[in-house]
This record gives sequence, structure tokens and C-alpha cells, in this order.
Amino acid sequence: MGKYALITGASGGIGSAIAQLLASKGWNLYLHYNKGEKQINELLARLDAYSIEVMPIRADLETDKGSDILADNIFQLDAIVNSSGNAPYGLFTDLSDTTIDQMLQLHVKSPIVLIRKLLPKLMGKPSAHVVLISSIWGQTGAACEVMYSTVKGAQIAFAKALSKETARSGVRVNCVAPGAVKTAMLDWLSSEELSDLEEDIPIGRLADPKEIAEVVSFLLSKQSSYITGQVIAVNGGMYT
Repeated sequence: MGKYALITGASGGIGSAIAQLLASKGWNLYLHYNKGEKQINELLARLDAYSIEVMPIRADLETDKGSDILADNIFQLDAIVNSSGNAPYGLFTDLSDTTIDQMLQLHVKSPIVLIRKLLPKLMGKPSAHVVLISSIWGQTGAACEVMYSTVKGAQIAFAKALSKETARSGVRVNCVAPGAVKTAMLDWLSSEELSDLEEDIPIGRLADPKEIAEVVSFLLSKQSSYITGQVIAVNGGMYT
């Protein structure tokens, strides 16, 4: 019957790369999206090449109802990959209460509630997985991305704690912490700013979303069977 993975934020650069790689390995997919209808349709067209089940689900994870809508549409499940997110840039003192609430909802409350609702579908299986796409800034923090750093750090703390509760139930919980990745999240930077950013990365370039997807695929595989509660940094040496 095959295995089933839920990918939140599947219309984004990292989420879609994860979806394509898992599809190539025979995973059936629930693809969550909200505003990225065009991108999810393009992804669905690319996934036609694989003999898998693909179920797109639209839900707004910036609201309390979003996690309920998503959870109610998930049936068989072997893995959750949380890849939803955004990263507003600016001084912390300029952030509105609304933006702070949205960031906490999207990155912290909705994933936690969603995972709590879906854990019974994972527990007791020989092998099941939760992977949260955190960030380098969740590990070390960044000026002008204070809230993003805060919520991504919360994801790391959540994964570490949950992994200890679920290990005996067959559920491994880990984080992937990318550095700068070549996605739409960096589109606001000028070519000169992107060049400067690459200069600051020891490897000398941005990550390709496929490189993040490869790490997620590894964490969902038997090859990582003794890894749980960990943060896998994929940042080109930006933070060690």
C-alpha cells in the first residue's frame, strides 16, 4: 500500500523539492498549501510522472481552524514534514502585534496542534517520523529577524522534547536547520546583496532546495534509524 507523508508548505521552494524527492522514492503525499495555488498545480503536474497518490489540501495555518481542517483530511500517515513558514524582515520594535501573532500561529501553535492531532496515526508503527524545517536562525538568532529566530528556536525545543516522549512508540522527531536557500524567500534581496550573502557563506553559494530535501529523505529512511531529537544543520558552514 505504500507510505504516506504530509508536507505542509508544499507550494514553497523547499516543500516542493521535498515532495518531488519523496515521490521519486514511492511515497504517497498529502500536499498542504494556502495561497500558492499556482505553485501547487505546477507541482501536481510534475508529480504525474510517479505512480503515487497525491492529495492537495488547502488550509490557512495562520488561523486556529487551519490545523483542524488539515488534520481532518489526513487518513493513513507515516510521516509529517513541517515546511510552512515566512520570514518578515525588519526591526523588532517595528513589528505589529498582528505580525507577532501570525508568526506564532504559523510556526509554533499550528504545527504543535497539528502534530498533536496526528500523532495517534503515527504511534505504534514500526517506524514513523516528524521532521520540522527550522532554520539556522533558530540556532543562533539574527538581527532584523527576531521573531523568525524565536519561532524557529521554539520548533527546535519542541522537537527535542517530543522526541523523548515518542521514541518508545516508534516515532522519531528531528529538525533540519537550513541556512540561506535559493527560494522565493530571498527574492527581496538585490543581486548585489545576494552576492554579498554568498561571500559570507564558507562554501561560497546558496543551498539548492534539493539539498534540503535530501536530508529530509535521509531522516525518513532506515539509514537514520538511530537518530532522533537532533538538529541537522545544512548551512554551508555559516554556523558551526
